[in-house]
Amino acid sequence: MQSNRRKIIICANTAWNLWNFRRNLISALVAAGYEVIALAPRDAFAERLASLGCRFEPTPMDNGGTNPLADAALYRRFRRFFRAERPHLFLSYTVKPNVFGSLAAHVCGVKVINNVAGLGAVFIRRSLVTHVVEFLYRRALRRSVCVFFQNEDDRRQFVHAGLVDAHKTQCLPGSGIDLSAYPFVPVTPAVGRKFRFLVVARMLWDKGIGEFVEAARTLRSDFPEVEWCMLGADDVANPAAIPRERLDAWLASGVVRYLGVRDDVRAELAQSDCVVLPSYREGTPRSLLEAAATGRPIITTDAVGCREVVDDRVNGLLCELRSATSLADKMRAILTMDFAQRERMGQAGRAKMEHEFDVALIVDKYLAAIARAEGVPR
Repeated sequence: MQSNRRKIIICANTAWNLWNFRRNLISALVAAGYEVIALAPRDAFAERLASLGCRFEPTPMDNGGTNPLADAALYRRFRRFFRAERPHLFLSYTVKPNVFGSLAAHVCGVKVINNVAGLGAVFIRRSLVTHVVEFLYRRALRRSVCVFFQNEDDRRQFVHAGLVDAHKTQCLPGSGIDLSAYPFVPVTPAVGRKFRFLVVARMLWDKGIGEFVEAARTLRSDFPEVEWCMLGADDVANPAAIPRERLDAWLASGVVRYLGVRDDVRAELAQSDCVVLPSYREGTPRSLLEAAATGRPIITTDAVGCREVVDDRVNGLLCELRSATSLADKMRAILTMDFAQRERMGQAGRAKMEHEFDVALIVDKYLAAIARAEGVPR
């Protein structure tokens, strides 16, 4: 029996993604009276989504693959689901849902709101695949009612390349940060313990992990009471993945520590003195939002998506892209600051999150876009 409630389908390439980045939006949609269906490949976070009041439907997809037969099968899977469920609206995140989910939704007469959260390795290293992805995006986005981007550089690139009409686009401050989930934790002076730099990222070359290790190697003889720690998945199926043997060699040398993977990074953030992300390009990096909300100074690159989170010399420092020397200089600057300066940076980061990146701002923009798509004044 069909529900009389307005139905919204929300989709990403993992249930982990929906839980970590979209649960506030899902909860708000459920509270607003929508019937929400979450689509993603099943993983350990699928059951958690049901606790939000939505319905989870497992949707297998080859996230990193380029097999046209698998992509065609995914497109047909989306099309069958839309025809069976007859939703009012489709909210999509990540490449495969944005492309194949949107194409299927358009065929089925379902209105679409996309979110392009970051252009990733395909756009960092241009190739034939880049042209294919651009062609698919152009087809997928042309009938969408709204396309959100997480920084102005990505939005401008899509518009200038003719992938989306400018009047359909808006910028969001990333996926936002739930400030109640990431409370401010005052940093304490590094007395009786080592000063800790922390990277929270997948172990990819594109995240600047190589530069982080090289900068640590440069500084460690001058600062023996400092530790350089890395936290994040090391076995990702990504062309930029750092080989395990290289990671093992770094760890064996004692230059850096690898903390593995955490579902909850808050304890590690609280134990850090400065959070670092030397990434080559981002949408808006969630790890930096979490670090700033916690009250930690940040070092990141003057790169697309990263620079938006840091006001240079206010809540952190910006270093040059792909430069271990520049990164080491900024780390040295942090280490030679007095404690009060670093403390003020952490406080400024928290204030920036409250004023610019609160997840409530993102939810409100989504609700406004949905109301416009449904022709409801708001």
